[in-house]
Amino acid sequence: MSAPTNVSRREFLETSAVAGAGLVIGFHLPATGRRGVAYPGPFAPNAWLRINPDESVLVIVDRSEMGQGVTTSLPMLLAEELDADWSKIKIESAPADKAYINPMFGMQGTGGSTSVRAAYTPLRKAGAAAREMLLTAAAETWGVDKSECHAEKGAVIHASSKRRLTYGKLAAKAATVPLPHDVPLKDPKDWKILGTRVQRLDTPPKVDGGAQFGIDVKAPGLLVALVARSPVFGGKVKSFDAAKAKAVPGVRQVAQISDGVAVVADGYWPAKKGRDALDITWDEGPTASVSSATISELFAKNAEQEGAMARHDGDTQAALQLATSKVEAVYELPFLAHATMEPMNCTAHVRADGVDIWAPTQFQTGAQGLGAGIGGVPPEKVKVHTTYLGGGFGRRFELDFIKEALETSKAAGAPVKLIWSREDDIRNAQYRPANLHRMRAGLDAAGHPVAWTQRIVAPSIMARVFPDTVKNGLDGEAVEGGVGMPYAVPNVHVDYVLTDTGIPVGFWRSVNNSFNGFAVETFIDELAYAAKKDPYEYRRDLLGKAPRHLAVLNLAASKAGWETPLPAGRARGIAVFKSFDTHVAEVAEVSVDSDGAPHVHRVVCAVDCGPVVNPSIVEAQMQSAIVYGLTAALWGEITIDKGQVQQSNFHNYRMLRLAEMPVVEVHIVPSTDSQGGVGEPGTPPIAPAVCNAIFALNGKRIRKLPIGKIV
Repeated sequence: MSAPTNVSRREFLETSAVAGAGLVIGFHLPATGRRGVAYPGPFAPNAWLRINPDESVLVIVDRSEMGQGVTTSLPMLLAEELDADWSKIKIESAPADKAYINPMFGMQGTGGSTSVRAAYTPLRKAGAAAREMLLTAAAETWGVDKSECHAEKGAVIHASSKRRLTYGKLAAKAATVPLPHDVPLKDPKDWKILGTRVQRLDTPPKVDGGAQFGIDVKAPGLLVALVARSPVFGGKVKSFDAAKAKAVPGVRQVAQISDGVAVVADGYWPAKKGRDALDITWDEGPTASVSSATISELFAKNAEQEGAMARHDGDTQAALQLATSKVEAVYELPFLAHATMEPMNCTAHVRADGVDIWAPTQFQTGAQGLGAGIGGVPPEKVKVHTTYLGGGFGRRFELDFIKEALETSKAAGAPVKLIWSREDDIRNAQYRPANLHRMRAGLDAAGHPVAWTQRIVAPSIMARVFPDTVKNGLDGEAVEGGVGMPYAVPNVHVDYVLTDTGIPVGFWRSVNNSFNGFAVETFIDELAYAAKKDPYEYRRDLLGKAPRHLAVLNLAASKAGWETPLPAGRARGIAVFKSFDTHVAEVAEVSVDSDGAPHVHRVVCAVDCGPVVNPSIVEAQMQSAIVYGLTAALWGEITIDKGQVQQSNFHNYRMLRLAEMPVVEVHIVPSTDSQGGVGEPGTPPIAPAVCNAIFALNGKRIRKLPIGKIV
């Protein structure tokens, strides 16, 4: 998910003055070259920083908080260079506005583990510029040279006289100071906030109940709606009888919308009872004949044909023919649901003069555009209020639940909170693509790989969401992690067969890396055993040109005690993978019960994400990603029969439970290399590490997920 824009970092920063007694620093994309633009108040749509007379420092957070910590990490970037008092920092979610475009997307949205990477330099520059303006204001107030002043913890201090002015007292004057250009950023050795374990700003409101999630939204005259959707993907309403639904006490209206039939009521329960009472006849369409079995057959068939070339080094065919030995494997992985703790929901109010959307969304630009189209108003008349997200994982980048709320509000002529049940969410989503990988390798007499091929057969997320990015049958996102295979093999070929199954697919935590990581890291393990080499040492010897991979691999193996004995009945597996510009290695310690049930006891994770903003957040995200990936590896599977999802809730779409949680140790590599994200990279290595451990334990190679019980 990357759509780079041609916006320089200098263009990204633009400062504005404010009306009143506060200092606001705003940012515009693209830059217009204007300076000193006055805004009517502190909540100007493109202001990221406000310093108030009460000494509070308001940071407008332009990324969606879904548990990954952006409401802490982004303010840390700004506060460090500002020399702010961290106890004075306050946060607020940004509105939908071009000022808050993610420069790595070209849209306002959160995903791809880009939040800190995209903001790292611009927000630091914002803080540095504000600090310089405050220093200038203080120096002018005292009639001294600015070089005699320094900023410290929310105040400017005159060194010789020890005079001190707080930022709040300087804010009004600082607003009149010209914007400084190219203010040097701090040397990391001088950091006081960045790189430390400051407490998260979103924790207190989540503990005391003050945090507003989407499902918490209230508004005068608010109605609640549920939608009846086709049980078969792609199905349409043929006819419906609303009489019984309208007879349910509390039901106000029944309306057909794009995705089905909406029942609008005074509350959730009457809306649900009304939906249950609907009599609908569906035109199920062609997907009604699709099943998991037919999809698997389609993948196997398509794996026999040549795909769109994604990587080609050397001559793999010739190398395979000359190889001393050959290894082949086919890996197959299922559809996966996001299963966020908070099901999909959105509150919308469509009026003639404008539209309001309250949503736990990852995609503000898309929400605003939808609101404008459905409401028939200009985009600037659509206000998007981003709430906390009860889990995102890519699911809330989608717009289906927002569209339904908008259409229902327009039909009802009132504000409507549309809520999906857990069953709705599991059965009507966009899933991590099911996929198949056909792998082949040739080894020389010493066991070194001389040829490597990977054929990826999978649906394309980008073909659905951003179709213009798919060229000549190649989805560059679908092969990520495959084309980046880091091992020193002279002849490599990776191709891709785009295979539409009729089942909608979408972004899922770590996206295509989640399956390519499994194929690559399980297959390299198979090569190690074919070569009669230790899997860790085999990888290590092939990573001479991938120093960051090698560093995390060595650290994880060392911290896990790779060469030390384990208790009887346990084994270790290892995997290393780069995604979202972050390198992660994981060692899993596993046992298998007599009935075939696997247990993961310990996971040791080493991560190199470049400069670290908050070590606690990095650790938490690695732990979270491991839990997410481990759950999927052990039990995650969405199956299809007659075009319908067979799972419906947590009783048959299994989650990892507290008693099953392994001990997770996270070790961060000190690094000044290029910065990566941390929300997703911990997920891809865990499934291969666990499966490799199972093979080391009992010789049974897992080539199809989920693992389930091993027989």
